[in-house]
Amino acid sequence: MIEILDKYSGTKLEDVKVWFKAAKVADFPKDGGACVKYKNKQIAVFNFERLNKWYACQNLCPHKMEMVLSRGMIGDDKGIPKVACPLHKKTFSLENGENLNGDLDAIATYPVKIEEGFVYVGFQE
Repeated sequence: MIEILDKYSGTKLEDVKVWFKAAKVADFPKDGGACVKYKNKQIAVFNFERLNKWYACQNLCPHKMEMVLSRGMIGDDKGIPKVACPLHKKTFSLENGENLNGDLDAIATYPVKIEEGFVYVGFQE
């Protein structure tokens, strides 16, 4: 199972080499997420409309190794935007992937940009 986690490594904005055109803005729920596939990765993309921001992270929850984070609830923890796994309620920062419960490794996060009504997710490869 660890091999599955190994393919997810986050990307910082300054390291983006590829902007993947994920879908139209209208294809994503307001204040919620959806899953897109990039190569062999499942990526959770969130339209955090209340904050007027977009976030992307791996869809794989490292707790039970399930592809479910895109279906998690989003909110904030002391000003940090977060997603809660819908199965186990483990929470992760949408900004840097940190596990806010402190009992798991961080998840991979990716930059997002919106251009001409489309959502793009940034990757190193």
